[in-house]
Amino acid sequence: MNRPRGTTVATAGAVVLATAGGLLTTATPASAAVTCASPVFKRTFYANTTFSGTPKGTDCDSVIDQNWGTGAPGYKGMPADNFGVRWSTTRDFGSGGPFTFTVSSRDGIRVYLDGVRKVDVWKNVATTVSKTVNVTIPSGKHSLRVDFVNWTGAADVKFAYTPRTTATVDKVKPLVPTGTTVTYSTATTSTKVSWAKNKEMDLAGYRVYRRLKGTSYSTKPIATTTSTSYTDTTVPKDGNVYYYEVRAYDKAGNTSSGTTDLGITTLDQTAPAAPKGVEDNWTMDYPDKITLYWNSNTESDLAGYRVYRSTSFPVALTPENLLNGDKLSGGGYSGPLPQTGDVYYYVVTAVDTHGHESAASGTAMYYTRDLIGPVDTALNARATEDEAGVTLTWDASERTSDDFAGYSVFRSRQPRTVAGARREEVGKGVKGTRFTDAAPPPGVTYYYGVVALDRAGNGGAPSQEVTVAVVGNTTAPAAVTGVSAVPKENGVALSWDASNEPGFDHYRVLRGTLVDGKWTYAPVQDSWTLRPREITETTFRDAVPADGQQVRYGVVAVDQYGNQLTPDTGATVTDVTELDLRPTAPPATGAPLVNLSTDAYGGLAWALSSATNENGSKVSGFAIHRWNRQTGTFDLIGTEPEDNSSDGSWYDRTQPTATTVYYRVTVLYADGTESGATETVAVTD
Repeated sequence: MNRPRGTTVATAGAVVLATAGGLLTTATPASAAVTCASPVFKRTFYANTTFSGTPKGTDCDSVIDQNWGTGAPGYKGMPADNFGVRWSTTRDFGSGGPFTFTVSSRDGIRVYLDGVRKVDVWKNVATTVSKTVNVTIPSGKHSLRVDFVNWTGAADVKFAYTPRTTATVDKVKPLVPTGTTVTYSTATTSTKVSWAKNKEMDLAGYRVYRRLKGTSYSTKPIATTTSTSYTDTTVPKDGNVYYYEVRAYDKAGNTSSGTTDLGITTLDQTAPAAPKGVEDNWTMDYPDKITLYWNSNTESDLAGYRVYRSTSFPVALTPENLLNGDKLSGGGYSGPLPQTGDVYYYVVTAVDTHGHESAASGTAMYYTRDLIGPVDTALNARATEDEAGVTLTWDASERTSDDFAGYSVFRSRQPRTVAGARREEVGKGVKGTRFTDAAPPPGVTYYYGVVALDRAGNGGAPSQEVTVAVVGNTTAPAAVTGVSAVPKENGVALSWDASNEPGFDHYRVLRGTLVDGKWTYAPVQDSWTLRPREITETTFRDAVPADGQQVRYGVVAVDQYGNQLTPDTGATVTDVTELDLRPTAPPATGAPLVNLSTDAYGGLAWALSSATNENGSKVSGFAIHRWNRQTGTFDLIGTEPEDNSSDGSWYDRTQPTATTVYYRVTVLYADGTESGATETVAVTD
C-alpha cells in the first residue's frame, strides 16, 4: 500500500484509499472485522516488529508492492521506524505444482506456506535485498503469509508468486474440470457443454471432445477454448447418442483426464449414405432375372434398403419405380426382368429407422429382348364388302404402349378356334382404325382378326373375329380421263387424271398399232418380268424409237380383281405420230453379225456369224458408228479388236441422253477389208 511519508490519520474511523495493484480498498480501524475475498491478501499494520498487540489498521491488498520511504504507513499511531506489516490469504491452487516466490525488501521479509517458512531475508539493511525461491505447492487450498518489518530508515517491500510453466519443470496435470453439464437443443440441433472454472494459476484453457456411442474419443478435440462453455453446432443430426468430455490443459502442455461422459441423443435429420457397389452389377447377356449386390452401409440406425427400377435415366425415386414396396431388403435383391426390349436401370437407396432415405446409388443397367406384346387392342371389329374389297373398321384401343407399331390384319379360311388354322397377314403396320383387303379371292368365307403389334413384332390381344362371305367384284373401273400423248425424241410421254374408283389397284398402258386398217392393242410390258407393267403414277414414258410411226394409246384403270375396260368397251384412247429421227443414209447392207443390241446406257453387244470373209481372211476387229443428225452421216466413234470369241461388246461413253440413237457396226478383216453394216437403235433416258 503506497502511502507517502508525513501523512497522518485524523481518527481511527477515517477512510483511506489504498492502491493495491489497482484495487481500491478501504482502510479500516483495528477494531473493525475485515474480510478479503481470496486470493486478495488481508493486510494488518503493527506499531512494532513482533506483530504483537492490537493492530493499528487492517485492509485488503491484491498486490504486495509498497514503498513507504522514510515515512510511516498511513494509519494513526504507526511509527516511521520499528513497525511491521503482515499479509495473509488462503487460496485454492487447483492441482498445485512448481511455483517461484520472488521477494525484495528493506528491511526484513519472511514468507510462509501453510505455516512453513519458505523465504527468510530478516535483517536491517540500507539497500533493497531481493531473493527468488522455487517452491512446490500441493494441490488444493493453502495459506500464504508474508511478514515485513522495518527497523530504521527507508521501507519498501515486494512479493509475488507465479507458476513455473516450462515443460521440463512442470509435470503436474491440471485437475479434471468439475460441474460439467450438457444440454441439447432440438430447435437449433446444437449441444451446449458447460463446466466450472479450474483453480490452477497456470491454466491455458480447455479442450472439448465428442464421440459416437460405441466409439472412442478422437485425439483431436472438436473445440479449444478459454471459456467455461462451448456450443457444438456440428453434432450430426442422425438420431444417435453422442458423449462429451472436457479436459483442462496448462501452459506447460499438461492435460487433465476427461470429465465423466455426458451423453445426448440428437434429432435425426440425416439420411444414410447412398449404397456403394450397385453400379458393379452388369451382364453382356439378355437376362430374364437379375440379382443385385452392394456393399453394406455402416450407419447404426440403418433399417434397410429400397430398390428402384425404370426405363428412364436417371431413375426417379418415385412410388411407381419402387420394386420392393415398404418391405426393406437386406444386402441384395433378386427379381424378374421384364422382357420388353427396353434398357432397364436399377438404383438402391438406404433407409434409417427414422424414415430418412439416402440419395440413389450408382446405376446398374440391363438390356432385354422384347417378348411382351403391346397393351393395345382393336375394339368392336366389324367388316363390309363393296367394290373396294372387304373393309374392316374398329375402335381405337383404350390403352396404348410406347412401342406400338401399328395393327396387322389377318385373314383365314378357318376360325381361330380350329387348331392349326393358317392365317394370312393381309395388312401390316396399319396406324389408323380402318383397312381394306382389296382382293380376297371371291366365293370363300373368310375369318378376319386385327392384332396390335409392337416394334419387336410382338402381338397384343386379338380383336373379336369377323366372318365375311366374299362375293367379289366383276365391275371394271370407269374410263380414265384426261389422257394425252406427246411425242418426244426418246419415246411418247403419256399423262392422265388419277382414278378414284373403289377397288382401284393400278393402271395399264395399251399400245395400239394399225394392221390392215384395224387397231390392235397390247399392254406395255415390264422389260424384266415380261408381264404387263403395273403403273401407279399418272405419267408414263413409252420408250420407243422415234421412227415416225402413227400409234394409238389407251390407258385403263385395273381394280383388285383385274377388272378393266378395253378400247372396245369404253377405254379412253388417243392417237399420236412419233417423231421421225431415222437416219437418211442408205440402208445398212448387212454384216456377219447376229443379235446386235444396245441399251439406254451406251452398251452394245453382238455375236459373229462367220469368222472369215469370202476371201478366207480372219476377223481382226469391229468398227462402231453413230448417226449424226447434224452432218447426216454415221460417225466412227470407236473400234474393238477381235478377242477370238464369238461374242463382242463395246460401251459408248458419250451416248447422247433423252433421244433416239442409231448405231451401225461393221466387221474389220486382217486383209484390210471391211464388211457391210448391221444397224441397231437405243432410246436413252
